[in-house]
Order: sequence, then structure tokens, then C-alpha cells
Amino acid sequence: MSSKFFGRPWLATASLSAALAATCIYGATTGKLPFEHDTPTVKVAQRSEASAGRGYSAVVKRVVPAVVNISTSKVVKRQTGFESDGSDGGNMPQEMEPFFRQFFGNGGGQFQTPRNHTEKALGSGVIISPEGYILTNNHVVDGATSVVVTLHDKREFKARVVGTDPRTDIAVIKIDGSNFPALTLGDSGKVEVGDVVLAIGNPFGVGQTVTSGIVSATGRAGLGIEQVEDFIQTDAAINPGNSGGALVDDEGHLIGINTAILAGNSGGNQGIGFAIPINMARSDMDQIVAHGKVEHGYIGILPQDVTPALSKAFNAKDTNGALVGEVTPDSPAARASLKQGDIIVAINGEPVNDANQLRMRIGMMAPNSTVALKVMRNGDMQTINVTLGEYPSTEERASLDGRHHQSADQTPDKSLNGVSVENLTPETAQELKLPASTPGVVVSEVDPASKAADAGLKPGDVIQQVNHQSVASVRDFSQALGKSGKDDSVLLLVNRAGNTLYMAV
Repeated sequence: MSSKFFGRPWLATASLSAALAATCIYGATTGKLPFEHDTPTVKVAQRSEASAGRGYSAVVKRVVPAVVNISTSKVVKRQTGFESDGSDGGNMPQEMEPFFRQFFGNGGGQFQTPRNHTEKALGSGVIISPEGYILTNNHVVDGATSVVVTLHDKREFKARVVGTDPRTDIAVIKIDGSNFPALTLGDSGKVEVGDVVLAIGNPFGVGQTVTSGIVSATGRAGLGIEQVEDFIQTDAAINPGNSGGALVDDEGHLIGINTAILAGNSGGNQGIGFAIPINMARSDMDQIVAHGKVEHGYIGILPQDVTPALSKAFNAKDTNGALVGEVTPDSPAARASLKQGDIIVAINGEPVNDANQLRMRIGMMAPNSTVALKVMRNGDMQTINVTLGEYPSTEERASLDGRHHQSADQTPDKSLNGVSVENLTPETAQELKLPASTPGVVVSEVDPASKAADAGLKPGDVIQQVNHQSVASVRDFSQALGKSGKDDSVLLLVNRAGNTLYMAV
């Protein structure tokens, strides 16, 4: 299992492939050592045996026995560029395959033969109960055919995967036995920026390592690492192999599960690491232990942040809340009559700051529970009760998404100068992977220096509304713009790759 990248070249999980090169890191710093001075009046205090420890050594001694190394392996089938003639016994060393591929390529023919091989990976985990339950990352054990846990005292155990949650990247595994050392769970909801933290794991496979730092930020989201994100960010060194390890406070309480790093081009620590808050991990763990899986609440909308421009366009008093950019047909939101353009400002009386907070809160709620949403619609506040469903699988979500060529027309509105649109034909819709019945006009060109480009409009976007007025053709589009006034901002409803969102230009 190699380190994964999550759609962005600078984000990597902190698991370790056997192919990674070793790198040295250092742990927590110590205070200055006592030194003798020339002046005889200077007295050097002699520390007693009980106070000889420095820094967080006492905390580390309590914590490290509960942090384990996890070694996984899985059998994968790979296409190789060489077919053995039998002279090597059919056992050509795997490390030689790239050499042969440069001559034979990856193409078909007699050289294209499937071959099974074993991939190994290293990660970390945290014992959270004396019975042997261990928290780690889903990506550490994903697809593994063998999971071996090594304790701090060098004992090895075969582990079984109790359950996983890919949406939050949490997994629970178990080893057989009793009286295992276990960490005390803290309250990540009380973690504040500036708090001292220690990260413990097995970076680069060099052995258990402790690093120190502070909490750099809380509630980090929108990174594209997981579907549900609410990370604790820290500058404590987290490197490949630390995935699933412990992030503890200065009292040794578990407050997070180390998960990912900002790797840059070096692939190593850059002083920006991310940990899953223990409150989220514990919620997943409780469900996994009880049911073998995690059920997430599902509302069926595509929320987006309220920017200052969108706030003005919707006559909102501030940028708090989550704007409903799309409502999935036959979803809990649709059945409760939520609409595009609604701004959700509170859930069960608790304010909603942005789209990610809405996604996180809904996702952590149980299916079939009813939530009271405070919604601003057309300037008026109302409460809408929604009974949540269960978050659909990837296949189920795909099934839910089931979408007159004329010359390009330069838009006459000043706000949209530099934007050209065309009628959306069935052929163009097919190219954009949209249903042929999708309404709107397709953006064919956007001047990079235009206001529309600054707002995020791109070629291939399908504009379906202008200032809440539906458009089905270039003519409709031009007429709607004509009603907006030359100098006014324009609110667009845009369909991008099957999802709709609002843009204020």
C-alpha cells in the first residue's frame, strides 16, 4: 500500500510504503543543561531523582505503550511488461520489472501477462480499550489481506478489521487478549489553537517516535482529503508511517488520530499535519463496534459557502450559513420542500457558519433523525423540519444523477463582459457528460481578465438561471441580462459537471 494523494499534489496521507526512502526526524527539544560558571557565588541546583525528568517524558512514558505499529499486506494483480520463458523459474525479481518495461513497454501482446504480487505497508494505531480495540486510519488497512500489530514491548498479534468508514478515514481493528495498555480519550471540542500536543507513531518505519508542537488550527476543511473533514492542524512533525497514530495533549489524553500531511515536493513533513478529532473518531468507533459499519445522515443538497457577493445578491445580512445550490430529487431535502437559494443558518438552534459545518453536522447525525433547520428564503426566516436519510453509496449516488446549436453570442451585460455562450445541444450535453434534457446555455469562452473569471465561471459551465430567471437559450439568456441593468451584479445558477452552484458576478 503506497501513500495516497487526494487529488492535490501537495496533500498526502501519512501511511508508509515499503518503497519509501528513510529520513531522519527529531523529537521534542529539551531544556538547557546546567553548566558551571567561573564566579564562585553562582549556585547550581541539584535535581532530585524524582524531578530529573524533563519536558513531557512522564506523559510519554504513560502514552507510548498504547501506540502500536501496524504492518499490512495485500495481494494485487498487476500487468507486467515481460513474459518469462521459464529460465528464471517464473520468478523474475519484481524489482527488475521496471527495467524490462523500458524495452517492452506496458502494451499488450505476448509480453502482457497478469502477475500477482504482494504489497506491504506500515502505519500506526492507538489502543483505546484493554480488550484490544485499536483505532487507526481506513487507508492504513484498506484492502489488506493480512494485518499484524506490534506493541511497544515487541509482542506481535494478528488483527482483524472490525469495520471502517472511508468517508472519515477511520477504521477499528482488534487483537485478541486482555489488559492491554489503553489511552484515555480527551475532548477534542475543547482543543484550542496554541495548545501543546505530542504526535506519536512509526514514521518511515524507523520505530516509535514522539514529536511535539502546538495546535495550529481547528476545524480545517475543504482540503479534499476526506468527504467529511474537521481536522485539527498541528506543526508537530507527522511523516509517512504516522497514519493512525496518536495526537495527545500535554496530559496524555488522546485528542486526535494523525492522518495526513502537507507534503510539498519533498514528500516529508512541512510543519502542517492533520488529525481527525477524537470526538468524530469515537462516534465512528461506537457505531463500528456496535454495528460493524458507520451510518451517516443524509439530507440531499449541495451546499456552498455564502460569499460577500452572494450575501448581497440574496439580501442576507452577513456571510454566515450555507447556501443551497442544488436539491437532489426525491431526497429528504426535496420531501421537506427545501429549495435552491435557501440559506440554512442554524441546525436544531445551533448556528451554521459555512457549508462544511453543515455537511459535518448532518453527516454525524443518525439516519431517520429529524432536524429543525432555520432557513432564510427570500429574506424571510422560517423553520423546516427534515427527516434525514442514510448517506447513499457511491453507486447509489451515481444513479441519482441520471442530465439548439447557434453561433456564440457575446453577452451584452457589463458584469459579464468577456463571456460567450452557446445554446446547449444534446451533443454538447453528451460531451459534458450531462443528460440531453439539461436546460441552460453553455459557456464557450471566458476572458481570464473578466469579472466572470474572477467569480469562478469556466468554459463548459452551463448557466441555467440569471437572477433567478430560468434560461433555455441564448435569447433567454440575453433577455434576462437585459433586465438586470448594465451596472448591477448578476446572480447565476451554474451547472458544473452535474452539480449546481450559485455565482455572483
